[in-house]
Amino acid sequence: MTGDPKLAIVAPAFNEEESVPEFYRRVTAAARAVVGGDYRIIVVDDGSRDRTFEILRALAASDSRLTAIRLSRNFGHQIALSAGLAVCRGDYVFIIDADLQDPPELLAEMMALAEREQADVVYGKRRQRAGETAFKKTSASLFYRLLARLSDVDIPADTGDFRLVRRRVVDVLNAMPERYRFTRGLVSWIGLKQIAFEYDREARHYGTTHYPLRKMLHFAVDAITSFSVRPLRIASYAGIITSFASLAAMAYSLGSWLFGDTVPGWTSLLSVILLLGSIQLFVIGIIGEYLGRLYLETKRRPLYVISDIENPT
Repeated sequence: MTGDPKLAIVAPAFNEEESVPEFYRRVTAAARAVVGGDYRIIVVDDGSRDRTFEILRALAASDSRLTAIRLSRNFGHQIALSAGLAVCRGDYVFIIDADLQDPPELLAEMMALAEREQADVVYGKRRQRAGETAFKKTSASLFYRLLARLSDVDIPADTGDFRLVRRRVVDVLNAMPERYRFTRGLVSWIGLKQIAFEYDREARHYGTTHYPLRKMLHFAVDAITSFSVRPLRIASYAGIITSFASLAAMAYSLGSWLFGDTVPGWTSLLSVILLLGSIQLFVIGIIGEYLGRLYLETKRRPLYVISDIENPT
């Protein structure tokens, strides 16, 4: 293929050997229905430990429109997505995961909405989340509400990375150098005209989620620290409040000593020490989180390393 296509489809994948063939079939059919043959598909294998890349390589051998990329190790979903965005070309870029929870068939409606409204971003807003536990739904809802309160950027609730964006949005995303990437937040930060597209998210067709609680918490920390300094302000407020409380406790202790009303005992003393110590550790932890990220950003290492690539764009 020569020249930039009308549409590029970017999909990160991690241990998706069961999903990849069906994903390829469905996304190819969806693209052909919208733009004919004027498209490219870029699937980024994020260091899978199964046969994901071998299957992608075989599919790429029979379809020149499919680009298969393998990263040298597991860098994480957001970095894999960044790798795909960095190499893709196209007037529109359709971002979707390879697990088929977000239906590729919605591409036609999203493309029509983007062109009708002249929107730069059409992002998927979930009405229903099939196949997810009550805990995950509740925690996700709380996360987005907390992020909205803390963030200086208006990041829509109940959204993922499933979206259709124009070329100029991708160019700005690729110019952003930060290592701790929260793509949906970065897209919101860019601004321009962004429209919600409501849909029902499906359950995983194969396998189990690759986002356990540990990764969800890590993802939440990345999101909050990338788009808000309010935790640092909370730490400052906690320090100020603790200082006043300490002064009040000292005044009470001196007053009790002056009036001979001291009562020996270790419970109150231990309680004060534990309270002050816990607040201090909490404040130091928040500051350390930001300082550690600043330290890693200054190294300026590449975000990812590509091990193999089939059918380069």
